Amino acid sequence: MALETLEGQTGPQPQTCIIVLHGLGADGNDFVPVAQEMDLRPVGAVRYVFPHAPIRPVTINGGSRMRAWYDILGTDLARKEDEPGLRASLSEVQALIDREVARGIAAERIVLMGFSQGCAMTLLAGLRAPQRLAGLVGLSGYLPLAASTAAERSAANQHTPIFMGHGRHDPIVPHAGGMASRDALRALGHEVEWHDYPMEHSVCAEEIADLNRWLLKVLAPKPA
Repeated sequence: MALETLEGQTGPQPQTCIIVLHGLGADGNDFVPVAQEMDLRPVGAVRYVFPHAPIRPVTINGGSRMRAWYDILGTDLARKEDEPGLRASLSEVQALIDREVARGIAAERIVLMGFSQGCAMTLLAGLRAPQRLAGLVGLSGYLPLAASTAAERSAANQHTPIFMGHGRHDPIVPHAGGMASRDALRALGHEVEWHDYPMEHSVCAEEIADLNRWLLKVLAPKPA
């Protein structure tokens, strides 16, 4: 594997996997506490996979090297995008999905989830994944390479449910940008459950509770 990962599971022989992509400058440890707050016992054992993004120079931070899924070229996230970096990380995220399938977890039992840059990667990779996934979770982020989404998205994930959560006072990825991404996805026919909260660029207890309920819904066993 090109990416280093942390892993944990809630029981033996998990048949469900949640891959969690962290934000800029963080690493896979960042969302371990959030996963520990989840109660998904009704869906059985769950494997959590927390990959570490590659270390690279980040332009907006003066070229400082840090963990990042792609470079941030400026404050206008949608207008100045690091397309090569985005596409390189897309391949690495797809490799994580493929690895879980190879380990015996059905693609339709895999949730891809991310915060900030990780949200962008979740929407980029999840909509293009050739296998039908259980769901996509985008927290405090946006839809990257939006203009190419319609042409490049996979038919397999046309009806995959999407959860999006955002802070109404987010100074990093503005609330309006999150809503614009939500609207773009809905315009393409995707099912998006949207929530916003009185917070900045963060997560909160109410969001975790909403996400827990949504995960129980999308991961509920399907009738035979």
